[in-house]
Amino acid sequence: MRNGGAWRAMAVTAALGSLLTSLTACDGARGGAGSDVGNPAPRRSVTTVHPTRIPDVGDRWQRRIPADSRQVVAVYGDGKDSPDSTVVLYTRHGSTWDRVRSWPAHNGKRGWTTDHHEGDNRSPVGVFTLSDAGGVRTDPGSKLPYTRSAAFAAPRWWAKSYWHDFDYVIAIDYNRVEGTPPNDPTRPLGDAKGGGIWLHMDHGSGTSACVSVSESAMGYLLRTLDPDRHPVVVMGDRAELKDSR
Repeated sequence: MRNGGAWRAMAVTAALGSLLTSLTACDGARGGAGSDVGNPAPRRSVTTVHPTRIPDVGDRWQRRIPADSRQVVAVYGDGKDSPDSTVVLYTRHGSTWDRVRSWPAHNGKRGWTTDHHEGDNRSPVGVFTLSDAGGVRTDPGSKLPYTRSAAFAAPRWWAKSYWHDFDYVIAIDYNRVEGTPPNDPTRPLGDAKGGGIWLHMDHGSGTSACVSVSESAMGYLLRTLDPDRHPVVVMGDRAELKDSR
């Protein structure tokens, strides 16, 4: 009997130990890593990286980046109604997109729209090819076809701070014919849908609908964007660009 009693006591003790171990594991699962105060587990910093994607661009716009594109100029607008933005150049090596450079920028003075119309003072949201360049000044070494012409000059009745806006320009292929000078007036979608949307030099505030960056940034982009790499611009306010619909 004594041996039988001792055996039963040992069995009960083992069962209780197993139950307590099980409860501790469940509590740890609820509390997450390190919830065992007596012996905290090391916390791991988890960062999700998508090297094959342009950062902060959702599926809706990511899918519109051509498969053969190896250069992306991303324009991240601060807000739907904000004229302030950041331009980032990404270059793809293999399947990985590398951030090359970034610059402060301006967009339409009233922000962004997915339904751009002439005179709305908003920049069009979307993914557009970059195929032609030009300006008032001599070609700085552009890889894109470059048209130099005095016809690019801003009207002298504009404020003086605007006079050099179009010294260098890169056409954004919104409602235009690719392979023509940036100031070609043809509007395939009609005049009501606007046009003449460019990357150009900055005057320190919002634009009519273009994207503007510093002179040094324009020079760098002109010398870097390569037709053989099929460059595109991905542009819009940050909230819209993240949309994955």
